[in-house]
Amino acid sequence: MTDEKSAPDPGALPEGEAPLREALVQAEATAQENWNRYLRAAAELDNVRKRAARDVDQARRLGVERLAVELLAVVDSLEMGLEAGAAASAATLLEGKEATLRLLMAALEKAGVAAVAAAGQKFDPQVHEAMRIEPAAELEPGAVVAVIQKGYQLNGRLLRPARVVVAGAAGGQQGGEA
Repeated sequence: MTDEKSAPDPGALPEGEAPLREALVQAEATAQENWNRYLRAAAELDNVRKRAARDVDQARRLGVERLAVELLAVVDSLEMGLEAGAAASAATLLEGKEATLRLLMAALEKAGVAAVAAAGQKFDPQVHEAMRIEPAAELEPGAVVAVIQKGYQLNGRLLRPARVVVAGAAGGQQGGEA
């Protein structure tokens, strides 16, 4: 009698493995596709970050350039004052200084710099620095009597507090440090 059963084919898959093998191949293809998408997304994110950094740097340089152009008018005014020198009268020199200050303040305002309101205002430790306390009958205690040095803000952020004299109670501390 001959053995009717033949030897199993080494390349043949056992029954039930073929669908699993097909699912595995499909899952590997999906995984590779997802990996490629991830790599493209990571590269795009890196490009966006570089572009944003470049845009910020360019905006900063443009802002500095605009301020520099505005300040050139101030430089021109100062140079004219120096050229006038001793030949100019005191009144003319004072007028030139005032015009130069106006040019400078206009340039700073265009850049977002603004003076801190102080005289007559209520003392605010966020924007004022008390240098002295003096009695002031005409102002309520805690009000700013005088400004020793102006304070400035850049787009709402404090650059330098205003140094001020603050009103104290009548008959209170006089000329002392705050």
